[in-house]
Amino acid sequence: MPLPDSFAAWLAERLGTELVGRAPVGGGCIHSAWRLDLADGRRLFAKTNGAASLPILEAEAEGLRALAAAAGEAGPRVPVPLACGLAGSSAVLVLPWLDLAQGRSAAHGPLWRRLGAALAELHRHSLTRTCVAEDRPGEAFGWPRDNVIGSFPQRNGWEEDWARFFVERRLAPQLEHLASGGHPLRRAAPLLEHTGQWLGAHRPAPCLVHGDLWSGNAAITRDGQGVIFDPAVHRGDREVDLAMARLFGGFPEAFFEGYQNTWPLPSGHRSRRELYNLYHLLNHANLFGGSYVGQSQACLDALLDLGEGEGWG
Repeated sequence: MPLPDSFAAWLAERLGTELVGRAPVGGGCIHSAWRLDLADGRRLFAKTNGAASLPILEAEAEGLRALAAAAGEAGPRVPVPLACGLAGSSAVLVLPWLDLAQGRSAAHGPLWRRLGAALAELHRHSLTRTCVAEDRPGEAFGWPRDNVIGSFPQRNGWEEDWARFFVERRLAPQLEHLASGGHPLRRAAPLLEHTGQWLGAHRPAPCLVHGDLWSGNAAITRDGQGVIFDPAVHRGDREVDLAMARLFGGFPEAFFEGYQNTWPLPSGHRSRRELYNLYHLLNHANLFGGSYVGQSQACLDALLDLGEGEGWG
């Protein structure tokens, strides 16, 4: 979507300086992305979409502010939104520009280790830090408003029991939508039933999590800072972030070492990893179809076969 004619005036009113240059940026599959050059020398980043997408961008802005508040000085860098709203018929989110390093070379290992440690600090600090959006921080799992995972609706609200939250607000909506679209998964009902049992003995603290931490949403900047962005925040088991970071690859092992050395994960996290990542496979099946449907079924079957044989805790 092109920037509207009214965008320059909209931006100047909010940031107090003129727009002197703009250029499209590739990589996004949901929104249009732009590099903005301002008269005061700043370079910014903007996402735009139709007016109907404003709630999605507002939810992203809210999530970024929450992560930044929880991160503090010890956590990862998080781009704090500079403006969000309607410019003419376009929804717009304006963020600081991130000058990202290219690739994930071995030379960046210490920086990724530091980012893993910083994520652990964010998770831990979030237990005692109140985010502006929350009405009961640190007391329950969820978030005050629904948001999205990719472009798929993510159901939130609050729930004191983690197992119930993950079954009813994460797995069930994905399975129901997949079935309504003509791709019901075999043994879906037993999976939901057993998930509640498997997670029943697991008592995680309700940490603020990124929620969509694949390698495309984390990076190292050219000046050596670890940064995370494009979140789908909620309060949940911190293991969900570490699980997704392994799902599609891209994170070096140093990242996980940095996290584990700072705040070790509890026993059983390797078994729970596949369960937590089923949510993201189902989401991809709903968004993209194709082989993700088969991958979701295979993951579901493997979980039931393993869980029924050994049980989880």
